[in-house]
Amino acid sequence: MANTIPDIPLNDGNTIPQLGFGVFQIEPKDTVEAVGRALEIGYRHIDTAEMYGNEAEVGEAVRISGLDRGEVFVTSKLNNAFHRPDDARRAFESTLSALKMDYIDLFLIHWPLPTRYDGDFVSTWKTLEEFQRDGRAKSIGVSNFQVPHLERLAAEADVVPAVNQIEVHPYFTNEEVRTYDRQHNIVTEAWSPIAQGKVLDDPTVVDIAQEVGRTPAQVVLRWHVQRGDIVFPKSTTPSRIAENFQIFDFALDDAAMERISGLDRGEAGRQGPNPDEFDYVPS
Repeated sequence: MANTIPDIPLNDGNTIPQLGFGVFQIEPKDTVEAVGRALEIGYRHIDTAEMYGNEAEVGEAVRISGLDRGEVFVTSKLNNAFHRPDDARRAFESTLSALKMDYIDLFLIHWPLPTRYDGDFVSTWKTLEEFQRDGRAKSIGVSNFQVPHLERLAAEADVVPAVNQIEVHPYFTNEEVRTYDRQHNIVTEAWSPIAQGKVLDDPTVVDIAQEVGRTPAQVVLRWHVQRGDIVFPKSTTPSRIAENFQIFDFALDDAAMERISGLDRGEAGRQGPNPDEFDYVPS
């Protein structure tokens, strides 16, 4: 089995690499080196956000990599402070300026924020539709949207999100949202894929890793990709960046997949905020 990253088709005709490199909580001073290392290893999908504070460094790393811009899939996300349409337009232009790119491959609403902006994330979404129409965003999607949020977009907007980036890991499999995504041709992206490292010491994961001769992180990431989701693990350690890339040259059998899925703790397993309640807006 070759260690080749599959491309996942999106509902708008574009494709996205199933494995990406995440830069959440990577300090700007460390981002150029980390992303550069990932690109050297073979990653071709970088996931950033305005609220991460490292868009400029991601853009710099891509520019100095020697790779053609079209070879690297770049995602960024709308800052929670800029949901109003005119604010979103300015924020999107700021993202392109920071990246020093003419277009972005995927632009997401970072959080729905249903308790803010009068609960109006639909006008925000319709503003993203503008970016796709003018070609500056090849694909558009959402992040942390629950089923009712997605149903509202389906009822009030014209474009179905290409992706929904949500918290997913063995302790929180988030099946209700994943099922909705799958039924409506929305690709699920899993953030916090190893539960901030908490699943790596789980006896079930450790046992399976020993059985297949892989690390616990590789086993959990492989579980994600066999379920059809996109993952973008984050690390600044070169050996870990390389390790996380080596997940397409082995497979887990059905029994191993079921054992890992059986670790789900439901809502108690969630590591991040609940999107129905999360209302953080940067000052």
